[in-house]
Amino acid sequence: MTEGNLAKKEQPEGFDQQNIPSYLIKMRGKGKSPLKVNTKDIITGFMGGTITIFILGLLTHFTYTPLLIASFGASCVLAFGLWNSPLSQPRNIIGGHFISTLIGLVVYHTFGNEPWSLALGVGLAISLMMLTKTTHPPAGADPIIVILGSYTWEYLFTTVLTGSIVIVLMALLINNLRRDRNYPVFWI
Repeated sequence: MTEGNLAKKEQPEGFDQQNIPSYLIKMRGKGKSPLKVNTKDIITGFMGGTITIFILGLLTHFTYTPLLIASFGASCVLAFGLWNSPLSQPRNIIGGHFISTLIGLVVYHTFGNEPWSLALGVGLAISLMMLTKTTHPPAGADPIIVILGSYTWEYLFTTVLTGSIVIVLMALLINNLRRDRNYPVFWI
């Protein structure tokens, strides 16, 4: 069997690659995940996430101020699991959450809780995080949290700013316990 016949044999019946738009062909992907399994990183991620969320939970319990939001769990994944990513740096964690929550509050207090206002809040948050170089993927959820929760302006400082600062402080402490980590990679 020739090489050309072998290639045709591997393709499903009626398959003609020339008829598939290049847009769909790009969705096949290439290669394998570049992520590596490293025991030290797993332990650091476990400790960092557990301790940070525990501290935020304790502060919430003792101050009666909600300092926990779902997107903070995702921020811990980045701060401790992908600590050297540009998206995991202090300016991104604090700035991303602050900007996205501010956008969510503006949209909510201007337009209310509507499906289109949720979409507008997320779209604007993504755009402004990118414009200000504070892109932090977990913060993309903040406008949804704010709008669905009907939060007041106080939420921006008491919950989001305080919580994101605690995450950064814990990332500074825990990541730098390891000799092979220097966190942050940048501040500004």
